[in-house]
Amino acid sequence: MLAIETLDTGSKSQVRRFSHLPFQFYTKTPQWVPPILVDVETMLDRKKHPFYEHSDGEFYMAVRDGKDVGRLAVFENVNFNKYHGTKKGQFYFFECEDNQETANALFERAFAWARARGLDLMVGPKGLGPLDGYGILVEGFEHRQMMTMMNYNHPYIPKLVEALGFEKEVDFISCYANTKTFKMPDRIFRIAERVEKRGTLGVKRFKNKRELISWAPRIGEAYNKTFIRNWEYVPLTDRELNFVIQNIMTIADPRLIKIITHGEDVVGFLFGFADVSEALQRNKGRLFPFGILDLLLELKRTKWVSLNGEGVLEEYQGMGGNALLYAEIGKTVRDYGYDHADMTQVAETAVQMRQDLINLGGLPYKNHRVYRRKL
Repeated sequence: MLAIETLDTGSKSQVRRFSHLPFQFYTKTPQWVPPILVDVETMLDRKKHPFYEHSDGEFYMAVRDGKDVGRLAVFENVNFNKYHGTKKGQFYFFECEDNQETANALFERAFAWARARGLDLMVGPKGLGPLDGYGILVEGFEHRQMMTMMNYNHPYIPKLVEALGFEKEVDFISCYANTKTFKMPDRIFRIAERVEKRGTLGVKRFKNKRELISWAPRIGEAYNKTFIRNWEYVPLTDRELNFVIQNIMTIADPRLIKIITHGEDVVGFLFGFADVSEALQRNKGRLFPFGILDLLLELKRTKWVSLNGEGVLEEYQGMGGNALLYAEIGKTVRDYGYDHADMTQVAETAVQMRQDLINLGGLPYKNHRVYRRKL
């Protein structure tokens, strides 16, 4: 017998059931990287996560004959709907046995919750903030997940969602590059050098985390301006920006964070992260007691880097901002001892950047799809 239970997020044991469910589906899947469990549990904590200061959500577990066989979260981002004049709900954390009845039952509960709030469209997977990877993997199942910044799922998952009537909303393509195939033209570096010498735009490089943290407010302000035309854009609150920055600092290598400046203003940035997937796999998503030490060691051992977050304010792109950005991408791939780079989840709406990355030798190798369905 199948039952759908509403999760009590105030119960540690129920939250643990929710956060640990994927292990039963993916433990024997070498491409899957466990989430950092404390991060998942924070996303369920209405007192800790800043999303709940303006919005709300609900969490469901599917139970068949006493065994947990699926989960789903549904949210309404009130700030997003106010900003765009929409009535969208969003789903996230969908995991399920390969059973259409189970998937249908989970989503029907989510649809009912959304309709009761007057929402008329469901999109997802989409989490609570920019560090939560978008979409369901529809191509590239043979490749390992890049840390927890993008989702991994079995090939049957998109089939379950599509059978529910969901259609494509937008695709996010990730490109692979290595030091042999990723060729940044010398003219890009020459243009970037001239732009910096001219003094109109510059690149701020960081020596340590303390210096990086001191720039956090300006980085946050630039983030809220740079992605204004992106599909998923909504201005983040100050608390949300601080939350994102604090999470970034956990695994940030200051050398891989680059800021493009115009005077004292931040007008663009490149976020690079050393890939710690192997440490997360070894420690099954746990940071304590020894996971955090292994993670810090993996930062020095890994030969993979994720470029996850790059952009320049539109008005500065033609002034040499794009040349500076691409030059810094080239230096990150070339100069820091990495053999492999993942240019993570570039939306198909960012047509020029996607084409530029391909022209430079990036190979599209993963596709995550965000779906939509009318309610």
